[in-house]
Amino acid sequence: MSRGPRIESVDFLRGFVMILMALDHARDFFGVQAISPTDVAHAGAPLFFTRWITHICAPTFFLLTGTGAFLSRARTSPAALSRYLITRGVWLILLELTVIRLVAYQFNLDYQVTMLLVIWALGWSMIALGLLVFLPLPAIGVIGALMITGHNLLDSVRSANPIWVVLHGPGFVSQSPDHTIFVSYPLIPWIGVTALGYVLGVIFAWPAGKRKKLLLTLGVSAIVAFVLLRGINVYGDPSRWKVQVTSVATVLSFLNTTKYPPSLLYLLMTLGPALLILRWADGVTPGALRPVLNYGRVPFFYYVTHFFMIHALAVAVCLVRYGTARWMFESPNLGSYPFTQPPDWGYSLPVVYAVWSAVVIAVYPACRRFAELRAQRAQRWLSYF
Repeated sequence: MSRGPRIESVDFLRGFVMILMALDHARDFFGVQAISPTDVAHAGAPLFFTRWITHICAPTFFLLTGTGAFLSRARTSPAALSRYLITRGVWLILLELTVIRLVAYQFNLDYQVTMLLVIWALGWSMIALGLLVFLPLPAIGVIGALMITGHNLLDSVRSANPIWVVLHGPGFVSQSPDHTIFVSYPLIPWIGVTALGYVLGVIFAWPAGKRKKLLLTLGVSAIVAFVLLRGINVYGDPSRWKVQVTSVATVLSFLNTTKYPPSLLYLLMTLGPALLILRWADGVTPGALRPVLNYGRVPFFYYVTHFFMIHALAVAVCLVRYGTARWMFESPNLGSYPFTQPPDWGYSLPVVYAVWSAVVIAVYPACRRFAELRAQRAQRWLSYF
């Protein structure tokens, strides 16, 4: 399928969140895991915000997946777009369960612990969008909006049914002493975000002034809605905020919304700023920031490459420190995913930030080269990576 026109603001926003994503993965592998960053009573502001700032990544990526699909629509038929979305979605699911699991997450294929994560959910979201593209845009927008705003009405429903877990978990699809399958990314809200991203794509045919005005309105409205709904503390997130011992901890509690599955408030909190960044980037990207575009033009390639590099660095550090890296190849338990932690493992936040910076810089030449390759060659297979 022919790729749609490149929109620099879309590439910039996607690249920006991909860079931030690496911070969270560096924390996963090198941070101290004894304290959860969402434990507002004990984590402290630096650890909390190291995690919190990366919340923008997944919602933005799903939103822009839909937008990218819409931008491709002008160069193909709905049927061809549908086939592409469905086949690429299936491809991503297969890669998540095989190659990505081996190269990025666990460095083993024993399948004792299988987490259904972001690429899995992205694949299903593309499949769902492949079925929705035949509907009128208003209908797709309504479906997406209802999924996002209404799924928290189902929070009180408790079921171990695998279909329910996949749609509105998180939870176990299968659990035994030998093999565990856990859904971290339930599908309903993520499909909704992708559908709204598809509808958002229509604005890139508008005059710049009109487009920027709408992005500003949408971004500010989402942030205001988050503050108001969170303040009311009645609907939009299964976890209510509470007054804490200190004012700082109270602020952290207010911001500590639910990602699994992404609540309405979580999505308002993250997509509002994302839309404002998209507006800011609408135009000429400043020269100093243009390298960000190369990350955004090859997001899947970047995802696998940076994850592998972080994991490989953890193996190297483990070898130097302990003389063996056997833990890095063992199946973890859910609490220590994606790897079994060696004794006394974990480093301070400055080390985490140093690893993050080093990895982002190190993968840049490969990302730039692959972006150039995709731009120069029109082979269909390149669009699947």
